[in-house]
Order: sequence, then C-alpha cells, then structure tokens
Amino acid sequence: MATFIPGEIPVGKLHQLLLGSVAPRPIAWVSTVDENGNPNLSPFSFFNVFSANPPIAIFSPARRGRDNTTKHTYENVKRVPECVINIVNYSLVQQCSLSSVEYAAGVNEFIKAGVTELASEAIRVPRVAESPIQLECKVKEVIELGTEGGAGNLVVCEIVRVHINDSILDENGRIDMLKADLVARAGGDYYVRAIDGLFEVPKPNEKIGIGIDALPEDIRFSKILTGNDLGMLGNLQALPNETDVNEYKLIELSDLFLEHEGNAEALEISLHARAAELLKNKNVIEAACTLLAFNN
Repeated sequence: MATFIPGEIPVGKLHQLLLGSVAPRPIAWVSTVDENGNPNLSPFSFFNVFSANPPIAIFSPARRGRDNTTKHTYENVKRVPECVINIVNYSLVQQCSLSSVEYAAGVNEFIKAGVTELASEAIRVPRVAESPIQLECKVKEVIELGTEGGAGNLVVCEIVRVHINDSILDENGRIDMLKADLVARAGGDYYVRAIDGLFEVPKPNEKIGIGIDALPEDIRFSKILTGNDLGMLGNLQALPNETDVNEYKLIELSDLFLEHEGNAEALEISLHARAAELLKNKNVIEAACTLLAFNN
C-alpha cells in the first residue's frame, strides 16, 4: 500500500490524491454578485450540507495552488454575503464545466455558459433557471483555512429559500432521484451520473440488526459471500427459525441436497453460491434460509 505524508509531497500531488480518494462529490454551482451587482457563476465540489436546523450548506473556493490567488466567488461573498447554490443534473454538466473557466473579473458566466438568470426572492443574487434545485443562501461566515496556495475557504451558508422543479418531485412531494438525474465530481476529468449507479440500502435506523457477529461461523467465514452480503444478513432483526428453514429446504433446496448427497463440501459451496445470488436480488430471508439449511 502506498503511503503519502502531507507536507512531504507537492501540494498539487496531494490535491490530486484527495480528489481521487474522496469521490464522488456533490457539486455546488454557485452564483454570486460583486459590489456593483455583476453576477458570477462557478462550480465547487468541496461542498455539502451540514445541518437542517438551521439549514446550513458549506462550500470551499480554495486558493489557487499555482499562484496563491483567490477566486471571484470568494471575493464576492466577502463583499456581498449572499449566494445561490444551484444543483447540477446531467443535462447541465457541460455548461457547468464551461463556467469553471477562469474568465476575467466582470465576465458574466451565465452568458458564457448559456444559462438563464432568474431573480431570487430573498437575496440579490440570481439563480440558474435551468437548475432543478436552487438554494438561496445568506453567507454567515467565511472561515479561511490557510494563506498558502491550495488552502480552502469555508463559506458557511444559511439556506433561506429552497426552489425545486415540480418535474423531479414524486407524488409525496419528495425528490425522485431517478428524475433528478444528478451528477457528481470524481478525480481528474471524471464525473459520475447518479442515475447510472443508483441502488438502495435499507437504513438500519428503524430496527436493530443482529449484526454480523451473530451469524453462524460457517456463514461469517464463507469463501463465497462478500462483506456486503454479510452486512445484509447482519441487518436482519432475527434469523429464520428452524421450522421456516426446514420448510424452505424441503420446497426450494431439495434438488441441491440430492445432487450433492454425501459431499458436504460441494453442498456448502452450492448453498452459499445460491444465497449470494438471492442477496443480489435483495431476497435476504430466502438467502438466510438457504445458508442455515446446511446444518439443519
């Protein structure tokens, strides 16, 4: 395993390693204005939300590593402490990337990127009309993390308005992630389209799972099951009882037991392989019954 010590490698190299390590990252497409009302628009992937009460988002326009200069977004929020965080979907990703070009001060990236200025309700800064989600923000604080090139500047924003396009809401008024089609940044020139890799993992916050340590040893140390497989099994509130396992064994697994009669090792491998396939399709109870059938 390669090991790197910050301070002993160039900042640019460390920056690349961090961008590749912490990914994908959500994108804050931030619009601001200068003291004369001239708009600026630029994307930042050092970004996330950190609180709902109060609603707080933070992004970081870092100092440029090559010459230690600051970005127009940073300068604007210091003068006019307001911004809009426009969320980027797939249909906007090329225009968003174009707006990252380091145009001269006073150049309107809304025009350069070909997007529409939309007046905000609570602040002076315009929104990107084409963005599916727009967060109007008051800047509470700018925390400067350093004075050398590559140092971040945390812009702490209180969200005062949330605008969401009706087209991405479901019947319950929640954001439909498939319809939102959001994108994120990875290392180098790479982006991630969320819809291509979207999958569900049930949160264990409404029930108490038994934990992987509660699984029988032959399951915990399976040569076929992955850590993800064991995690799904460990999220069960209880293992199937003996009656349910025997019934499942009789109805669903009799062919395997007949095929491998007298060969316990081959039977165990086949049962674990079948359980792995069941887990791929989120059939966790059936997978547990399959695994437990080996010793029943």
